[in-house]
Amino acid sequence: MEDKKTLHILWTNADVDTSLHMVMMYASNCMIKQWWDEVTVIVWGATARLACENEAVQKEIEVAMNVGVRFSACVSCARRLGVEEKLKSMGIECISWGPPLTEILQSGGKLLTV
Repeated sequence: MEDKKTLHILWTNADVDTSLHMVMMYASNCMIKQWWDEVTVIVWGATARLACENEAVQKEIEVAMNVGVRFSACVSCARRLGVEEKLKSMGIECISWGPPLTEILQSGGKLLTV
């Protein structure tokens, strides 16, 4: 059995305030305050474009990464939105998230959807 407390945050809401004051704030605090051992933010849909275009969001992604939050984007979304290379240059991996997300859901993993 996995002893690590692992959280995945499925970030689909491209509202700037929600992104800054919920997703980024909570993800960073999870690591800073050690509420979770591992936190991964899954960048899906319109959030891929937001991450590439909004400087405040980019700054908070960098802050979150610096405290240990992992970011991973849906490669299909990134390609369709034309932002795959920009995400990669920000240190965000781009993978096919369908199978891993299904595994998280089917195994009862901890998933926060925003």
